[in-house]
Amino acid sequence: MTLAAVRTASRPGPGPMPEELLRSLDLRLRRRIDGLLSGEHRATTLGLGSELAQIRPYVPGDDVRLIDWNVTARTGEPHVRVQVAERALTTWLVLDTSLSMTFGTADRRKADVAEGVAHAIAVAATRNGNRLGVITFGDSQPRTLPPRQGRPALLGLLHAVRSEPDEESIGATSFKDSLARVSKLARRRALVVVVSDFRGTLDWRRELVALAARSHVLAVEVRDRREQELADVGDLWLVDPETGRLVRVDTSSRKLRERFAAEAASEREELAALLRSTGSDHLVLSTSGDWLRELAGFLRRLEARR
Repeated sequence: MTLAAVRTASRPGPGPMPEELLRSLDLRLRRRIDGLLSGEHRATTLGLGSELAQIRPYVPGDDVRLIDWNVTARTGEPHVRVQVAERALTTWLVLDTSLSMTFGTADRRKADVAEGVAHAIAVAATRNGNRLGVITFGDSQPRTLPPRQGRPALLGLLHAVRSEPDEESIGATSFKDSLARVSKLARRRALVVVVSDFRGTLDWRRELVALAARSHVLAVEVRDRREQELADVGDLWLVDPETGRLVRVDTSSRKLRERFAAEAASEREELAALLRSTGSDHLVLSTSGDWLRELAGFLRRLEARR
């Protein structure tokens, strides 16, 4: 299945996604998932599943459907079967769909990179009975798609990433609220992948710390080079898509361009330090170049650290 839609110059899509690279990413992400499932932080639980844990005498309150009639007949005393709970992992994909994600001056927009990352993560995260849930934030109609297996999860994702924000979305970004939504829904250990440009107020550390304490969080930051440095093109009117604020700047000023680059770099360094302090893994992807190779390489490095 593909998330490909009708592509235009203004919406070019994520670009080539070779099967070889997708298989490599799929394998590495599945190893990451397997590591989470078997890691020391996840205790084995008893419940409904396919693997028998024990047979024990029936006690009032047990589900009568779990009675093992063969053992009951042999012993003359009611016994129930207790099974190991299914070892499936839920991956939560938290997608930024704000207006700032529609910006892009290189090969594609930030939203196009986010679409590709979402596709690649979704394909790998729904293998072998694992489930994918999707939460979007940043536009006027944030969505929450409950965890699903296989094709239904991918179809839900397709709808989420194709929806374009409108002008009513200005100021609607709330990463903090989306983290609270994930924490409320992801009650068991999970893999949480956040895809965003992380623009706006950095007021969400407490929520991310709480989430990362029980789940593995991968923060995928998408950048465009013109957010980090201004080109010398004379007078420009710039608009902040998160607030709608207009600013006139003279890009012919070398001092202005240098100050802009320094402040932009400082802002991104602050973000990186904040993400590190929460225990989250942090990957930066660009609207130029091969984002898929960067993602595969990052997962390979994570695997090597295990």
